[in-house]
Amino acid sequence: MSVETFENQDCPLLVLDNVSEYFNSTQVLRDISLTIDDGDTVAIIGESGCGKTVLLKTMIRLFKPDRGKVIFDGHDLGELTYFELAQIRTRYGFVFQQAALFDSMTIRENIAFPLVQHSNKSSKEIDQIVRTLLNEVGLSDNILPRKPAELSGGMRKRVGFARALALDPELMLYDEPTTGLDPIMSNVINDLIISTHKNHNVTSIMVTHDLKSVFRVANRVIMLYPLAKLDNAEAQILFDGTPNELKNCNDKRVIEFVSNA
Repeated sequence: MSVETFENQDCPLLVLDNVSEYFNSTQVLRDISLTIDDGDTVAIIGESGCGKTVLLKTMIRLFKPDRGKVIFDGHDLGELTYFELAQIRTRYGFVFQQAALFDSMTIRENIAFPLVQHSNKSSKEIDQIVRTLLNEVGLSDNILPRKPAELSGGMRKRVGFARALALDPELMLYDEPTTGLDPIMSNVINDLIISTHKNHNVTSIMVTHDLKSVFRVANRVIMLYPLAKLDNAEAQILFDGTPNELKNCNDKRVIEFVSNA
């Protein structure tokens, strides 16, 4: 079965339908329902422990929901075979918080890894793609033979970008993309998210504490709240709207988060 088999142009790109997630006996997500349309750039915000990264990983089914469904391009990820899920995941790109590069591999091998695993391209074709992507994220190809430990945090993050783009994904997921970076490098990463969205025509979902990134990058903001601070009848999503609407939200919990972030 090919990746193209899953394509469906008549539905939202990603839908979460009443998703709940538990770790042991502790509930982290409760009845989360979201629709992400093609072309959106969505920022997911909220204080530590509210379930942001759990939600992001559930979107790619790195975590399986205890209740509810995750539907990508019309297909329930919970109903797919292992092979079908692997095929779907080639349409995602994931930039992890700490880049998550393979320490034992060179930079060339790290970026090439998805292409080696999921394409039939020749070594020459892969080399060309790797060099093109490295250039796109602002790095010189003289780092190709180096190992991740030899690079700065900002450089590793950009290599992670290049690897995530290797299969030309439709949906990019970013987990705290500017955490641990200085303001200048944070701006570089924000610019990369913007240029990636434009040049690759991708839908983007970003988990972040960095409101400067939110206001610079996103066209939609979703704020989660820890379940331990909510009554059973309260929705876990406190806010879902534009960045400008976030600034003018009158919910005291949203105001406090924005003012202290």
